[in-house]
Amino acid sequence: MTPPEENAPQGREQPVPVSERSGVAPQGRGEGREQTPTGRQPGDGLAPQRRIPAPVPAPAPEPASSTAHRVENAKAAAAASAFVVATATHLAALAAGPHGFAHATALATKPLLMPLLAAWAAARRTPRTARAPRGLIAALLCGWAGDVLLEVGGTAAFMAGMGCFAAGHVCYLRLFAARGAFRGTRRALSARYAGYALLWAVMIALLWPGLDPGMRVPVALYSLLLTAMAAGASGLGRAVAAGGALFLLSDTLIATGIADWPQLPRHQVAIMLTYAVAQALLAAGIPAAAVRTAPPRAAAEAAA
Repeated sequence: MTPPEENAPQGREQPVPVSERSGVAPQGRGEGREQTPTGRQPGDGLAPQRRIPAPVPAPAPEPASSTAHRVENAKAAAAASAFVVATATHLAALAAGPHGFAHATALATKPLLMPLLAAWAAARRTPRTARAPRGLIAALLCGWAGDVLLEVGGTAAFMAGMGCFAAGHVCYLRLFAARGAFRGTRRALSARYAGYALLWAVMIALLWPGLDPGMRVPVALYSLLLTAMAAGASGLGRAVAAGGALFLLSDTLIATGIADWPQLPRHQVAIMLTYAVAQALLAAGIPAAAVRTAPPRAAAEAAA
């Protein structure tokens, strides 16, 4: 048989393939075409994909302990500010005189001092300072009860107030003992307490003639306990030592009034200033002394 080309009508051109007209060889699927990074080819009718940034991780939630620590610090700061304001107001009222509005202000602010200081001590917590022991809070509250009773007036109220302060000194002595205030060589302890013992003897000898007969023994016993507290405070650092010494000075000023010694003008200002500073130094220094000096075996006693 004759090939198809020979049977085609003469004078009629055969169609030329597109590849031959364009001069480009036919290409297979996907050959010679530009590829995109995503594998898609230009002109496919789809927009090129964009890189989606990785999600930023959310910050970790703050630990509950850190939040509680910040809340306690805020409470402590508020109580400290309130204590300073109440103390300054009380001292200003005493300086203004024992009459009228100033006297009422002094009476109203005095019962606030020790509870505010106790609230500050209870909430205060720093990396270098342990939480206030229960004995410290008890001592401050005993001081609050004594403050209130001394304002009532009368011998019975005065004796009850002195008993409250004596209970506070016992609390302080227990705290001092648990923190090693009475440890050391006999020579060191004798040198530390000899001065306080001499001071107590001189003070009682000077006050004794001016005291009422019914007040002499109670005042002597209370002053002995107070002097022992001040002596014990001298073994726990400067802040606690200063607090004990100022407490002794404040109560000595009260005793001179009981013994009918001549008083300086506005002597109540000096009494309350030394008393407030003394309690604040004790409240600040005792927990720090627990961290520095309490041996490991006494940790349970220091927290009491």
